[in-house]
Amino acid sequence: MEFQGFGPDVFRFLEELAAHNERSWFQDNKQRYEQVVLAPSLALIRAFQPHLERISPCFVASDRRLGGSLMRIYRDTRFSPDKTPYKTNIGIQFRHRFGRDVHAPGFYLHIAPDECFLAVGVWRPDSPTLAAIRQAIVDRPGSWRRARDHAKFRAAYTLEGDVLRRAPRGFPADHPLIEDLKRTDFVGVSALSRKAVLSKQLLDRVAVTFAASRPFMRFLCQALTLPF
Repeated sequence: MEFQGFGPDVFRFLEELAAHNERSWFQDNKQRYEQVVLAPSLALIRAFQPHLERISPCFVASDRRLGGSLMRIYRDTRFSPDKTPYKTNIGIQFRHRFGRDVHAPGFYLHIAPDECFLAVGVWRPDSPTLAAIRQAIVDRPGSWRRARDHAKFRAAYTLEGDVLRRAPRGFPADHPLIEDLKRTDFVGVSALSRKAVLSKQLLDRVAVTFAASRPFMRFLCQALTLPF
């Protein structure tokens, strides 16, 4: 199947799933899920591979149904008070080829009835990863500023994520980049409208927006001694 875009039924399905988040309803509507969510998502991933190659050859577009770029719709409820079994969004992550999980450097597409966006960077890194990024900012402040303030990146993205209230241990509170060093996520977010998601030009929009993050993503990869 070639990617022809998402149809309007994608939002209708996700809204109904949120209202009926139970196994019996999902089983009755599994064919709809495969038609309006699964098939176009996997087609998008396949179609995006050459675009991703041009942005960086070090990231992976995998259309495998399990363990690929499309995140599972089944929620892990083992440690969550929310026991609803299904996610009510589409999550597609193009992860670094050396990444093991969603916390690796990556490009991300999120589609949900209440919010759609593109995101790039490193989300909720573990302690060694976070320490390496902070140290790279301290060691190469000019490179960090150029990546963070690159005109195309700033035009497309807003830096979001969790931030410490105080300076992290080992860094002076008066460091000129202390607000960046307080970050515990290094993520740029770019909003998408429903109209953009349903547009036939979605693939091009995603490619252009992700390409605008190249200086930012290169800095993060270099901080983690990963190729870009």
